[in-house]
Amino acid sequence: MLLYLTEYLAKFDSGFFVFNYITIRAILGALTALIVSLVLGPKMIAKFHAIQLNQPVRDDGPETHKSKVGTPTMGGALILMSVSLSTLLWAELSNYFIWVILFVTVSFGILGYIDDYRKIIKNNSAGISAKTKIFWQSVIALVAVIWIYKSNTDIHATSLLIPYLKNTFIEIGILHLVISFFFIIGFSNAVNLTDGLDGLAIMPTVLVGGALGIFAYVTGNINFSSYLEIPYVEGAGEIFVFCASIAGAGLGFLWFNTYPAQVFMGDVGSLSLGAALGVVAVIIKQEIVLAIMGGVFVVETLSVMIQVISFKLTGKRIFRMAPLHHHYELKGWKEPKIIVRFWIVTVVLVLIGLASLKIR
Repeated sequence: MLLYLTEYLAKFDSGFFVFNYITIRAILGALTALIVSLVLGPKMIAKFHAIQLNQPVRDDGPETHKSKVGTPTMGGALILMSVSLSTLLWAELSNYFIWVILFVTVSFGILGYIDDYRKIIKNNSAGISAKTKIFWQSVIALVAVIWIYKSNTDIHATSLLIPYLKNTFIEIGILHLVISFFFIIGFSNAVNLTDGLDGLAIMPTVLVGGALGIFAYVTGNINFSSYLEIPYVEGAGEIFVFCASIAGAGLGFLWFNTYPAQVFMGDVGSLSLGAALGVVAVIIKQEIVLAIMGGVFVVETLSVMIQVISFKLTGKRIFRMAPLHHHYELKGWKEPKIIVRFWIVTVVLVLIGLASLKIR
């Protein structure tokens, strides 16, 4: 939105041309989202307290979580608001990638809001049924995937890029649409499962989102993409503004979500952010790299799947409790230790993912 204003002002002062640079707008997007989060955060938290939007605590969860009773949830609405506003202000709105990503992010956020609201109204941690949630996630993801591939002119549109190998693409045809579909839904639920401790999910989201922004920037630049031997996707560079906004909004939210949390993200935040990471990776063709950088999310999800399968087949549990962070809680690890160690692991995985830009 502001890009069009600066383009007009550039007619009178050439200094305004600086806003044509994606990097400048990405920085401004991050700062705008951060400031919006920090300014509105205290007011939203106070409002949530006043209307008692408190997070229901699992009956079968760790005993230490009983102290979290009374902490408001749905703080993800703050992230969603900050990211959307910042993106609309600083991104080029004629770019259809921006609208696809915003559609997915906001739609999953609305679904998460309904889930959170039902949990609060019924005062339990169940929310909407799993079947209903998956159905609507599927509808949104399907619309997004079709939208992306109908508009995609890239010769590698239905190929899977193998990182760390030079010019290695596996043409999988219609199967790539299926992978894209499951990536969006999968990462939405993966971030949701990870969001069980104060700040555990948001910092990896910031780190992975920021790294995906770098990938988007070089993917959308024909010179950089050619030099780095990655697919060139015209217009993908603009996604950097969105990813930077996620980083800024996430850091602003972490100010209030850090241990001990003043507010929880809720499904409105975790479902939308996970889906956002998934759809960005699909557009810039870095699905495998996202799985590497978001390894914490992947392992948390796998721990739940392994636990369920093991219990159904053998009647025994592999972990003391799933997702994995609860396993370490029951082993006696303090919550801040688990959180920071998961952050450290994410930093390492993000660096490994970024290395794929050069190792080919």
